[in-house]
Amino acid sequence: MTTILIVDDDINILQLVKIHLAEAGFKVVQAKDGTQALAVLKREGCDLAVVDVMMPFMDGYALTKVIRKKYDIPVILLTAKNQIEDKEEGYKSGTDDYLVKPFEPKELQFRIEALLRRYDKQSDESVIHLGNTTINKKSYEVQFGERTILLPLKEFELLYFLAKNSMQVFSRDHLIEHIWGIDFEGDERTVDVHVKRLRERFSKLTDDFHIKTVRGVGYSLEATRK
Repeated sequence: MTTILIVDDDINILQLVKIHLAEAGFKVVQAKDGTQALAVLKREGCDLAVVDVMMPFMDGYALTKVIRKKYDIPVILLTAKNQIEDKEEGYKSGTDDYLVKPFEPKELQFRIEALLRRYDKQSDESVIHLGNTTINKKSYEVQFGERTILLPLKEFELLYFLAKNSMQVFSRDHLIEHIWGIDFEGDERTVDVHVKRLRERFSKLTDDFHIKTVRGVGYSLEATRK
């Protein structure tokens, strides 16, 4: 079931939205401020967040920035304001959509469904899950639970390509052409060096996958069965 996080300090809004979305088939989890919302996100696998702008402790803009940094989910901002400057601030913080109060719950539902369809298509192409490891080509981040690391560009591209085509064996020449380009003037040892670095980085961080050497052929990434 798709899980929607609703964050608003107005209990009436929380209840109204929860009732409507539950009737539409969504699971709804709630928070009354940004701090509570981050705690919920930490323990719940949410698919989308609906965030009010005006809240105590952490406003919606700040919360959206944190969500955008840590979680690959769409965000809809709710606000009582309709000024272009407020919308600009919302989009700068990373929101995907913007809905002005008062609003019809049905319109919120339509916007949620549209964003989920869009993200599903993007996720199919840019986000790879291997156990507890997420490789995100949109942000060029690799995440293990709560920990996120940034790799040098070529290391990330090599890891992403191997993960996207897991269990397939690629020659060094093939990898050089795909990652570095046909005009690359180095040699195949470049691939060996980058694979070695990836192994060194991840051997201590996760056992969700490993990069296997296929003697006389090249390399293959294999996900660990658990």
